[in-house]
Amino acid sequence: MVRSGATASDVVAIGLAGGQGIRARPLTLEAFGYLRSKATMSFAGRPLIDWQVAAFRDQGIDNFYVVANGRENRYQVKEVLGHGDELRVRVRYSRPRMDRHNTGSGEATLSALDYWDLRGLALIFPTDSLFEFDLADLVRRHRAGGALVTMATVERTAAEVAGTYGTMVTDHTGWIREFVEKPPLDRARALAGRTGRIPINAGLYLVDAAALRRLAAGPELAAAMRHRLDWGSDLLPWLVTHGHRVLQVPIGKAGDLGNLREYLTTLTDVLGGGYPHMLKRLDPPYAGNIWIHESSLRQRDPFTGMTLSAKLNAGLVSIGPNVRIGRDVEIGPGVTIKDACVGDGVDLHPRCHLERTTCLDGAVVGWGARITDAHIGVMATVESTHEAITALEGYTALGHEATVRAGARLTGTVVYPRFTVPAGATTPNGTVLVTAADLIAGDLAAAASPSSLPPVAGP
Repeated sequence: MVRSGATASDVVAIGLAGGQGIRARPLTLEAFGYLRSKATMSFAGRPLIDWQVAAFRDQGIDNFYVVANGRENRYQVKEVLGHGDELRVRVRYSRPRMDRHNTGSGEATLSALDYWDLRGLALIFPTDSLFEFDLADLVRRHRAGGALVTMATVERTAAEVAGTYGTMVTDHTGWIREFVEKPPLDRARALAGRTGRIPINAGLYLVDAAALRRLAAGPELAAAMRHRLDWGSDLLPWLVTHGHRVLQVPIGKAGDLGNLREYLTTLTDVLGGGYPHMLKRLDPPYAGNIWIHESSLRQRDPFTGMTLSAKLNAGLVSIGPNVRIGRDVEIGPGVTIKDACVGDGVDLHPRCHLERTTCLDGAVVGWGARITDAHIGVMATVESTHEAITALEGYTALGHEATVRAGARLTGTVVYPRFTVPAGATTPNGTVLVTAADLIAGDLAAAASPSSLPPVAGP
């Protein structure tokens, strides 16, 4: 299996970049019909794949392989990482011709192991998630048990798992005996026992590359690769059913960024200090986990002519806790921001409120707008006035260059890039606005009057 002297520095990493990011739209759209790879989504001021590679590098990995499917995934990742020079690592990419035979994440991994002639330990990771874990400990436990695959897991409550996540049955030492796909609530509770919590697959695997390659050369697994072979639903159950050693090891955290709710939840957790490996890449924060670029502290708003630093000292704005503000951001008086990330060149007009929100570069938020649990894309505009206050809530996402006119109230709504939501519109939870026809189909009502909205904080 693994040579006795192997350490974390002997591990290579294989990132799986595939799919079209449907669950995460419009975060995964640059424009209508133009996909953005999940791996390159902006997260806390950097592309997600940049965070991942840097975090793994800090734990000793310096050889990376990207197994991509499709032009967007392959070349957008390459635009970010290149060949790894800036991050002081080496990055290689799967060849486009391999896409023709891609039948799932398991097949893609096995084909990559063979193509690059990998024989040692490989860490397989999805490029739409963040992890907090100790690689050295994972390697130690993998070696100690002689595992073929060590699967990282995180815990969820029985109610969270029921009907949503797959789980597994293990013996007392962590060896997996059975996989249980999306159990109903009564079964989930039985599996959870007295703790009320159940392990789920985090999507992070440490594998013995040579042993997996030998299995892939056999007729049964080779046949599965030609038909369909995903990691979670196919390869892992096949390995366990055929008596191969698959070990379950709990890790600290895993944040799935594949949908807006999880994206914002993970962002808040990161800014709050929940992922220490990531925070190493940020400058030391001010009290309350607040990062403000000095150019923004010097920036004067057009309403008072005061710098942000002066407004903070005078108590005219409220920032924090858990806030990152990029470069050249204009922040007016009466603005409140908490649990949020604000990109470069953003304009925040007086008395607007941002909470559990990400605001990408060049966005504009109007007077008194109330934005909670939302994503605002690059150069998107949220118009709002004293007479017609705009509210976004309930995990609403605006695509790049989208516009919301004053007085609109959007709840749990997806607005595609460059779409304009008319003044005074309201949307029910789950609305998706792609074309003008969706406005008619959705039967959008007139917005609530300003008096029915929550009061606006600030001076």
